[in-house]
Amino acid sequence: MKHRKIHQLDLNLLKIFEVVYRERHLSRAAQSLALTPSAVSHALGRLREHLNDELFVRDGRSMQPTATCLRMAPSLLEQLAKLHQLLQQWGRFNPVETRQTFRLGMPDALEPLLLPAFTRTLSAQAPLAALASSPTDRKRMAATLAAGHLDLVIDVALPMSEPVRHRPLLEDAFCILARRDPRSARGITMANYLKANHIAVSTRSQGAVLEDIALLNLGLQRNISVRCQNYYSACSIVQQSDCLLTMPARLAHQIDMTGSLVQIALPFSLPPVQLHMYWHMNSDMDFANQWFRQLVANTAAQAGFK
Repeated sequence: MKHRKIHQLDLNLLKIFEVVYRERHLSRAAQSLALTPSAVSHALGRLREHLNDELFVRDGRSMQPTATCLRMAPSLLEQLAKLHQLLQQWGRFNPVETRQTFRLGMPDALEPLLLPAFTRTLSAQAPLAALASSPTDRKRMAATLAAGHLDLVIDVALPMSEPVRHRPLLEDAFCILARRDPRSARGITMANYLKANHIAVSTRSQGAVLEDIALLNLGLQRNISVRCQNYYSACSIVQQSDCLLTMPARLAHQIDMTGSLVQIALPFSLPPVQLHMYWHMNSDMDFANQWFRQLVANTAAQAGFK
């Protein structure tokens, strides 16, 4: 019974308790609270019933706390002060003080291009915060964002509608990555491109990738000899074979640290890959989410990804 009553406790009673404990006088407490002494006395009676303790006993004209009250009150008042501070700061966001972990969803292939820059910027502007990157299922993006498992998703342009909101983030042109040799220095013709063996990068086990969709729109089809899950693996295969890899140019430049590969212009026109950032409408007005979205957008622009 006692625990059930605690769950029904009116928090206003704790404010009255706080003032009576401080004043040790019923009339002065009532005056401070702008209540009648009768209302304060009635409130104390309700709180006594909830806590199963007398709380205060009369000593002349003063109200003296019981032994239990003296023992428990300091901790209770400390928690009330913290609650008051929390409610005063409700909705506010200070990046310098936050210890929030910002959860960012993105394809594995994008991490090398984006995550180092985001990490540097976050560390500079929110030194106590953390950043967690993870893949996301496009079909479950709305549910994942709604549940708060992710704060923001970066992915290719997708047909999305409410409750998921989005905005363009960056775009990158495609190039061909090939093993460096005298033949690659001469470039690649359309005929040679279509005759070559190619590597496709996708986390899906089957289905067309972006560049294949563009080729199909041109009425063309290439030969996929290897399908792998990330561009690092694909580049390693290119280093050891005659396979060609069609991929975003900035990412190709960042991955090829050894200089053993060469970027070659496409022999046909291919629309650039467009990336958007996605968030749930429930987070649209949240100050922390707004700040993080702006950080991501600014970092992309400053790094020359636009």
